[in-house]
Amino acid sequence: MKKNQLWIPALTPMTKIMTAVILISLSGCGSASKYNISGEDSPTASSSNNNKGGYYLDDGPGNNPPTNLDSIPDAIPKIEPLRKANMRPYVALGNIYRPLTKLSAYKKRGVATWYGRRYHGKKTAIGEIYDMYAMTAAHPTLPLPSYARVTNVKNGKSIVVRINDRGPFLSNRIIDLSYTAAHKLDIIAKGSGQVKVESIIPDASRSTAKSMQEPTTFQSTTVSPDADTIYLQLGAFGTAGNASNFLSNMQTELPWLVETLGIAEKDGLFRIKAGPFSNLLLAKHTANEIAQRLAIKPMLLIE
Repeated sequence: MKKNQLWIPALTPMTKIMTAVILISLSGCGSASKYNISGEDSPTASSSNNNKGGYYLDDGPGNNPPTNLDSIPDAIPKIEPLRKANMRPYVALGNIYRPLTKLSAYKKRGVATWYGRRYHGKKTAIGEIYDMYAMTAAHPTLPLPSYARVTNVKNGKSIVVRINDRGPFLSNRIIDLSYTAAHKLDIIAKGSGQVKVESIIPDASRSTAKSMQEPTTFQSTTVSPDADTIYLQLGAFGTAGNASNFLSNMQTELPWLVETLGIAEKDGLFRIKAGPFSNLLLAKHTANEIAQRLAIKPMLLIE
């Protein structure tokens, strides 16, 4: 054999059979494979399928899901910079996908699936950590990040999700939902469902005008001005690990709040809070500072 010549062993009948089985298995994995479509490995788009009593690729719900999934709020659309790395065309399962490069009207009907524990805690296509209990989804071509309304055409249930991942890439599937999003649409048991997906384009002019008058809108009821247990919630996660990672990021981005930041577990959710604040004015001022620096929307809590 010549130097640098590649040696390929002869295939026995059994080897050929095993090779065929492996290829068939790989072709069935679909979007469970990783695709380096954005400069990063993306753990996107597995879907459940319990037609045989199990979950596709051993994906499925976590061992201890939060008990209050129905109370987890929908994603709140806001203007975010689109990630250029996710605008490039890419290939998945032999097909070429050309992502939209700007927010635009999109409306399509097809099959929604969901992905869960197999990818929980791994990176999405835009580099964020996937939280199966957050209101997010994967889509092949919508801009990242962006927002969409998903409606179950069978029961009329509707949700708003934040698109932060790529997938699915099989047949007529048009969107992969997080576990919570699929739960709220009532498609967990069957593993899929017919849905309508509509893009949501935040109104830039309205957002700008509103921010000039009231930089931060708080999701809370009217409270007493002299309340002494005032907090700001910066995020909520279904697992302690994701909450801890977010807390570390907040401690880095908001060094003047390090001593007031912490994690509080309640009703199966791990909430990152800042406080307590001595009065509402100080809490609102701090919330405005956070919103301007990080483009996130703190939630006012009175406990």
